[in-house]
Amino acid sequence: MYMRRCLQLAANGLGRVRPNPMVGCVVVKNGDIISEGYHQEYGKNHAERNALLRDIDFLGATLYVNLEPCSHYGKTPPCADLIIEKGIAKVVCCNDDPNPLVAGRGFAKLEAAGIEVVRHVLEDEGRELNRRFFTFMEKQRPYIILKWAQTADGFMAPANKGNYWISDSRQNRLNHRWRTEEAAILIGSQTYIDDKPQLTARHFCGQNPLPVVLDRRGQLNNVPNNWLHLQSPTLDEVMRTLYEKKIQSLIVEGGRQILDSFIAAGLYNEIRILQSPKQFGTGLAAPEIPPLPENRILIVK
Repeated sequence: MYMRRCLQLAANGLGRVRPNPMVGCVVVKNGDIISEGYHQEYGKNHAERNALLRDIDFLGATLYVNLEPCSHYGKTPPCADLIIEKGIAKVVCCNDDPNPLVAGRGFAKLEAAGIEVVRHVLEDEGRELNRRFFTFMEKQRPYIILKWAQTADGFMAPANKGNYWISDSRQNRLNHRWRTEEAAILIGSQTYIDDKPQLTARHFCGQNPLPVVLDRRGQLNNVPNNWLHLQSPTLDEVMRTLYEKKIQSLIVEGGRQILDSFIAAGLYNEIRILQSPKQFGTGLAAPEIPPLPENRILIVK
């Protein structure tokens, strides 16, 4: 129950703490929750500090947290040190931290101070919540969401393009909410030339993703300064660049060619489709959905 509350709290950081993981913390003493906290914004206090920096007697309490407490100095001091200082008797944790700067050192520091450590409670649920973070750390690339709009008969564009719109206003707002939740959004050069998209989250409250255009043929020369203009010839190089820039998650929202490239390379974790009741009869067919677990495919009608 307490760990589920940690995960619930942690989820409040979605889109706000990247490239850090989402973390929640619950402190329990004598069967009562005496304090809670979560990581609210990148560069600000971690969940444990938000829960422990209060005028409360924490001596002998049990601390629940969904990720191993940090043991190093970053933008904030080590959480493990504060846990020890406050007299916490037991720490219950969901996931080990794969970050090489932590990677077991937090647990080791706690145990060396005589604190009991219990690990792997609701481990699968924790990995699901922080799937972007774990993918980034373990695969050294962003978590990738392929997204497109299609008609009921499976087309992305009509035969004679002109001006057309597939998704409705409700789906458009949802699409903009999705943008606030991810670090970057990528299109190909042809989509940039044809559509001049803004790639913002203007119809929803939250941060805009970093716009990225993949220009493999080097045909663009007027890309705005606030965009990331990649002329990398291979997707491996694209992934390496995004990893180096600490882009933890990526929406690929390009045309059929760029989507097919990512599918062929196996570079995808989720697929989201906005499906309209409209029918084109003919035109540019949407990609075939590649193999994915059911919970990684979302079709919004």
